[in-house]
Formats: sequence, C-alpha cells, structure tokens
Amino acid sequence: MSYALLGLGLFALLTSTVFACIVLAAVPRFLREHEEALRSLAERPGFTPPLTLMKPLHGADPGLEAYLETFFTQDYPEYEILFCAREPGDPGLQTAQRVSARHPEIPVKFLSTGGEPDYINDKVISMEKMEAVAAHEILVISDSDVRVTPDYLRAVALSFADERVGAMTCPYRGVAAEGGAWARGVWSRLEAVGMSVEMTAGVLAARMMEGMQFVLGPTMAFRREVIRQMGGFKVTGDYCADDFVLGNEAFKLGCTVVLSPHAIDHMVLNSSFAASIKHQVRWMKSTRFSRPKGHLGTALTFSMPFGVLAWAAAACMGHPWWGLALFAWAVATRLALSVAVGRMVVRDRSWFGLLVLYPLRDLMGFFFWAASYAGRCVHWRGRVYELMPGGKMRAAR
Repeated sequence: MSYALLGLGLFALLTSTVFACIVLAAVPRFLREHEEALRSLAERPGFTPPLTLMKPLHGADPGLEAYLETFFTQDYPEYEILFCAREPGDPGLQTAQRVSARHPEIPVKFLSTGGEPDYINDKVISMEKMEAVAAHEILVISDSDVRVTPDYLRAVALSFADERVGAMTCPYRGVAAEGGAWARGVWSRLEAVGMSVEMTAGVLAARMMEGMQFVLGPTMAFRREVIRQMGGFKVTGDYCADDFVLGNEAFKLGCTVVLSPHAIDHMVLNSSFAASIKHQVRWMKSTRFSRPKGHLGTALTFSMPFGVLAWAAAACMGHPWWGLALFAWAVATRLALSVAVGRMVVRDRSWFGLLVLYPLRDLMGFFFWAASYAGRCVHWRGRVYELMPGGKMRAAR
C-alpha cells in the first residue's frame, strides 16, 4: 500500500509541476503584453469610444458604496452607468443612487426587472434589461463586488481598438474586505489568495494551451452586435456560469476574446468559514458541470495534498527525509506560482497571503475539488439550485 501511495504522490507531483511550468512559461508573454498595453495607452490616449457600463445589483453588501464610487471617478470622457436590480427598492439600487447624487456629471439610469422574464439566473434578466436601453455599442459588465482604478475604462476600451475583438475580460486579484476579527478574516484571505493565484494560473494555462475561449465575471465587455448575434443575454438565462457561456459563445462566432493585462480588485466578502466554503464549493461545482473534462484534470494541478501524501508514504517506508524533500518540492512549486502569478501578473500586495497562506489554500483547493463531486445542488443567494449537464441549473426539487 505504501508503494502505491508513494507512486500516486510522485505522479501527481509530476503533473502539478508540469502545470506550474506551463503557467510560468505564460507569465513572460503576459508581462510583455502589459508593457505593450501601457505604451499603447500612452500613444493612443484619443481612443476612447463611448461606453455603457452595466452593473447588476442584488442587495447592499458591505463596502458597496465605496466600490461603486470608483466607477464614477473614471478618467474617461464619455460613458454612462446603468444599474439594475430585481425590485426598485433594492438596497443596492438605493446605495447606487446615493453615490450617483455626488456625481451629477455622469449619466446614470436605474432599472428594475420584477423578475421578468423568469430566468433562473437573475443577473441575466438585469443584463437583458440594461442592454435594451444602453446608449452605446460597447457594453462593459462588472459585478458589484469589484473595485477599480481611474484608468480602468481606458484599459477596457483599448482592447476594442482591434476590430476583430468581440469580447474582453480582466484578470483579478482577490482582496479580503476589511473588518471583522482576524480569525474570521483568515477565511476571506485564504479565498482571496486562491483568486489571485489559483484562478489566474488556470486562466493563463488555458490561454496558453487553447487561446481565450471564455471571459471572467468580475469584468467582461462585448460589442453589442456580438451579444445580438449570439441571441442576446438570454442564451445564458439557465446557466450558473453565465460569464463562461457568454465568452464561449463569442469565441464560437469567430470573434477574438482578449485577456486584458489590466488587473482589478475582486473583493472577498465571505469572512466566515461556512460562507467561504459554500462559495468556493459552488464555484467548483459550476466548473465541474460547465467544463467536466477540464475540471476532472484539475485534481492533478494541485501540489500540496500530494506532497503530504508522498511524505507520509515515504516515512512509512522508512525514508522520512526523502519524503520531506518531496514535500519541500511541492511547497517550492506553489511559492513559484504564487510569486510569478500573484505578485507579477495580478500584482497582489499581500506577501503573507502569497507566501504563507497560498500553500495552505492549494491543499484546501483539492478538497473543494473533491467536494464538487458530492451531489449537484448549490446554494446561491438564499436559494437551492440543481446543476445539470452542460452547466444549466434549475430550482431544486
């Protein structure tokens, strides 16, 4: 048995190292593109097509007012912001109205859907409603738990200087929201570093191997004609991973999908253990049904669980120092990813998260992956849904 466990540990350490090498090979290309984008922004300050910024809302999460404020202070000449929620009295809409009152120079519309049409995914209803009244032809969709810098819209618009580009998206770094006891904050910090490193590493690897065939929900932008060619936002009405579906549909239409080098802040609001676990397992389950083959292979990209397994197996065979060396190798590959991706690509400034918490997050990630195969139901915004093959979902029976 010890030989079998050691063999499994060695095999998975090999595959996770290959994955790390693929990601590390993708980093220089990404950094070159970042430098080229900065030069292009300096050389083409006049490329500022009018934009419609769409913000679906659902309630007033902690910090929402400050996050929304960053979208009203953009260094951009012409854009409008559309907000939409299920009900006109939604606390998130009320928060947006307070922020808007401080910035009368920015054109804003406040909309509500009443839940009609009756899609499973309420966000899709909001996006469809906002697209119908949008004034401009480039649509920028951003989640409510996102914080941006004043050059955000210029970076987004730059991708569309190429007429072949039909969709773009931004990488993001996880940022634990301030407040709460330190012990509770550890869970949000663990989730945040997973976003910065694990999520971004997966995106870079997929882009390196297949090209960009998807977008990421915190920021996704499309030419309006592309959305209409795919049948409108309603094509994602029954899906949990609407961002993946929209990006994939744009790719299928023959459009270029761009990963911008401009990283944004994705705020992590789950400070409790239970909330953080539910969110991460839900994301893993969604990926399992959206990309079943790729998700299955994800198990072999984790390093820490197999480093622990190899160490324990080698120790049982009377070779604890060899086991310790294998465990150290697992840690080293995670730290290499953490610095290259977390620090250099998305410019995460949390050294504690990158160097201390990420190896632990890699270990936890494997168990989230395993938990994704435990049933098909997910908890989302106070309701329970059942995931179906292909990524669709329906209300749980």
